Amino acid sequence: VQLQASGEGLVQAGGSLRLSCVASGRTFSNFAMGWFRQAPGKEREFAAAINWSAYYADSVKGRFTISRDNTKNTLYLQMNSLKPEDTAVYYCAVGPALSESSRLYNYWGQGTLVTVSS
Repeated sequence: VQLQASGEGLVQAGGSLRLSCVASGRTFSNFAMGWFRQAPGKEREFAAAINWSAYYADSVKGRFTISRDNTKNTLYLQMNSLKPEDTAVYYCAVGPALSESSRLYNYWGQGTLVTVSS
């Protein structure tokens, strides 16, 4: 099983970026998929997750949109109105249930860097 994240980039504050995560090796249509992020010097934190509904951290609610295309086994994160504090390595993950806890996700992508300049 592999998760391949892409969409790394440098954007100015207020800009937008879309991350993608392609899963291979099995079908994840019945699994929850999520995005976590880790800023420099900080612990990994939950950003958003989706199974049949979406759930967001308060810090990204209203600015980020998580979606998935099960026909392509692909997860997306549309990030709008980006702020410098959104700068982090973003990780996609797959698990059996929707959760904010990273410990409940079994499969992880390699991470993709998002940098937001002020």
